[in-house]
Amino acid sequence: MKKILAAISLFMFFLFILSFQSFKLSNTADLSIDSLREIYSQSPENWPKPFLDPGVEFNELGQLPKPPFTENTDSVKGKVKLGKMLFFDPRLSGSNQISCSSCHAPDLNWTDGREVSIGHGHMANTRNAQSVQNIWFFKRLFWDGRAASLEEQATGPIGSDIEMHQEIKALPRKLKKIKGYEPLFAEAFGDKKVTEARILKALATYQITLVSRQTDFDYFLQGNKKRMTDQQILGLHLFRTKARCMNCHNGPLFTDGGFHNEGLTYYGRDKFQDLGLYNVTKVTQDVGKFKTPGLRDVMRTGPWFHNGLFGNIDGVMNMYNAGMARPKPKPEQLNDPLFPRTDPLLQKLNLSKEERDALVAFLRSITTEPWKVRQPVLPQ
Repeated sequence: MKKILAAISLFMFFLFILSFQSFKLSNTADLSIDSLREIYSQSPENWPKPFLDPGVEFNELGQLPKPPFTENTDSVKGKVKLGKMLFFDPRLSGSNQISCSSCHAPDLNWTDGREVSIGHGHMANTRNAQSVQNIWFFKRLFWDGRAASLEEQATGPIGSDIEMHQEIKALPRKLKKIKGYEPLFAEAFGDKKVTEARILKALATYQITLVSRQTDFDYFLQGNKKRMTDQQILGLHLFRTKARCMNCHNGPLFTDGGFHNEGLTYYGRDKFQDLGLYNVTKVTQDVGKFKTPGLRDVMRTGPWFHNGLFGNIDGVMNMYNAGMARPKPKPEQLNDPLFPRTDPLLQKLNLSKEERDALVAFLRSITTEPWKVRQPVLPQ
């Protein structure tokens, strides 16, 4: 009888252990995926504390936030309608061939899918086109933060010699010749007067309405626990802990809104050098810093980094796993105050392939297909 009871006890213990083996962590913690699922099925304020360096301010991950207004908000309907026309109209460019949507295409989550954008005369830009999705959230725009508003942001590409190549001061006169714009400006602003300020205001208003769709992660937070796989939950846990992502990618849009040096300045290499935020502020500590992008829909917005360096997410993961690039100064650069320093928040992670794959799986859980947006029939 004792042997039978012992056998039964051993069998029950085996079943108990087996129930926690569905997707065990490897070299990260002693928690099973079942335990993690139970933990992360709770409200975010009850989740384990993230791995953060001293001094880092963070907001907890959360559901997709709502913009200040939508395209159906009565007070802005006219401006949104006009802004959409302008956004898709190639006549905003000097060649009449390039529109805002040329580099920010709706079916590509408002990017262009290129390493760097191609503009006027087929000239290549020096930076990757960031998505304008959820752009209302950011206080500073462009990779180097040189614009403080959407209106200011719009003047950059339009007036750039290598982008849209259109003199911004001459644009109102150009659009006045298109009679079909008169009722649109009248609806948006009360009269048909076309001004630079109104053009920029309409473009800004339209862009505020460009937002992500809810993802599996959002539905998971709302209580549908089947929307995330075991691998994605493991990735969520790693994102917040061992992978140290929360030091820069936190909050509901997965960004701190700040600027960091990831070691990709190419200092001293004239063709490739890009000093980022320093070009705007001229502050030595800002050399090589670029804006932290939001990660919603990240799996659809490659190539990644400010220079579009990686078109493969595994390459991105490998770079972060290695602690990113850490350039060493040459003898003649030892006392150079502008020699860039990679942000100390970036450290070697020692993530296994299983863990890197789980992180990618989690990034898929915050990615979804974009809203269907059709190009409007342009005014004549």
